[in-house]
Amino acid sequence: HNADERVAPASLTKLMTAYVVFGALKQGKLSLQQRLTPSAYALRLQNEEPRMFLEAGKETKVKELLRGLVVQSANDAARVLAEAIANHEIAFADLMNSEAQRLGMTNSHFANATGVPEEQHYSSARDLALLAASLVRDFPEFYSLYALREYKYNDINQFNRNRLLWLDP
Repeated sequence: HNADERVAPASLTKLMTAYVVFGALKQGKLSLQQRLTPSAYALRLQNEEPRMFLEAGKETKVKELLRGLVVQSANDAARVLAEAIANHEIAFADLMNSEAQRLGMTNSHFANATGVPEEQHYSSARDLALLAASLVRDFPEFYSLYALREYKYNDINQFNRNRLLWLDP
């Protein structure tokens, strides 16, 4: 119903963030073992933004950041990965929009890597379904991340925000 209606994608934005990061991994621009240091910008969080509790100056492997991005929908992880690929979250959003256009997502525009609401940050149910199918098709090697119910980082257990994982054995 209303598949092409523009809506705020919120944390579903991270599907596109992951898509761009997976592409960078496949192209060799990043590696899973590579260590990244969060910037002050990446660690700035507002209100109750989801996070994986990264620490200033403490390096974290890309592999761990991906778990934070996918399992916890962590905004700090999204920003660190965006900066690693494009030097800044705004430049990363440009990459997200290029990928959206390439995939045929005609009712989407991304302004950030996290899903924090902005006027020019929107998508549609049809576009998000297209993106999800593209993730599975183009990056099957990362699909298992989406099934993780929990992970532990920095001595903090974090649980997947996808409630379907808890309802369907």
